[in-house]
Amino acid sequence: MRTGLGSLCLRARVGVASLAVAALALTAFAPAAPALPGKFWGVVPQTNPDANEFQRLKSGGVDSLRIPIPWTGVQGVEGAAPNWSQVDPLVAGATAAGIEVFPFLYGAPIWAVPADRSISSNPPRYLPVRTGGQRAGWKAFVRLAVQRYGPTGSFWAENPGLPKRPIRIWQIGNEVNFKYFIARPNPVEYGKLVKLSYAVLKSVDRGARLILSGLFARPAEARIKRGPRQAYFATDFLEQMYKRTPGIKRKFHGVALHPYTGTYKRLPRYIEDVRRVLAENRDAGKSLYLTELGWSSEPPRRNNSFAKGLRGQVRELKGAFRLLRSNQRRWRLQRVHWFSIDDQQGSCNFCDGSGLFADGFLPKPSWFAYARFAGGRP
Repeated sequence: MRTGLGSLCLRARVGVASLAVAALALTAFAPAAPALPGKFWGVVPQTNPDANEFQRLKSGGVDSLRIPIPWTGVQGVEGAAPNWSQVDPLVAGATAAGIEVFPFLYGAPIWAVPADRSISSNPPRYLPVRTGGQRAGWKAFVRLAVQRYGPTGSFWAENPGLPKRPIRIWQIGNEVNFKYFIARPNPVEYGKLVKLSYAVLKSVDRGARLILSGLFARPAEARIKRGPRQAYFATDFLEQMYKRTPGIKRKFHGVALHPYTGTYKRLPRYIEDVRRVLAENRDAGKSLYLTELGWSSEPPRRNNSFAKGLRGQVRELKGAFRLLRSNQRRWRLQRVHWFSIDDQQGSCNFCDGSGLFADGFLPKPSWFAYARFAGGRP
């Protein structure tokens, strides 16, 4: 009896077709991948995008824009009317494009926190909690911000052509565990600032949510033992805040981390260390926000572990986003903000190349990778 090649091929084709039908049937009933929280994918600007650039960001899948609201810029002169000229264009542009505005309130003008002559630094010397005048000034600033951009804010009344999308999430401070923004980091003082801010937010908008300052995960300066403390690891700072600020866990809704590292492979360790501190303080239900994360497209060099080149920036972004997406539920992640939208010369040791766009808003390969993860069209 003869078995021809044609007969064998026919049986093979029938077998493959049967497997394909079975696979399609299984796919039809397979559970869908868990959806990410709304507004999960965010970015941080270094300059103000124009209307077209905002629209491109939205089309690319960006749903959240983290912006600074500096007390110094709003009230540089004591007793002066608040100046919102630095903030209004960002809120207007993002709102028109359908992008959430995620602000952080930070800093202190020189009239509120005088210079410490023993420290040569540009950032505010201390948090504004040491005197009654400083506390009153900060509370007034927070109140003004919510009255400007919150649900009954004057900004919306002055801009009736915009869809009304009031700000309900407020981040207090920026990298308060690191000398770059606070020359004398102090978890006790930060706990006091959080309590003050929470009371004001809730007095103006009962639905407002407070998110802690983005904490720099592991600044090298935290290892320096001599002299005044220059920095803390995020976990140490958070632990001390819990330990030394009674009732603090009821005063914020989420923790923010800036897990800067030379490789995305360290992200699980940094994030799980923070989640461990939350669990040890019986606060494991709190959400986590990564309000800055990024690498530079500058050519790699020995003295800058964030500089990866164009391809390396894409590699780190993809590796990080895969990890964050797949572990979103376990880590309770609510936002991931890439730093930054665009390059800015001289702002920091990797800001020259940290953008998804180069000068002239020219997209880098990293922008196309970002858009694929965010489900957008670059």
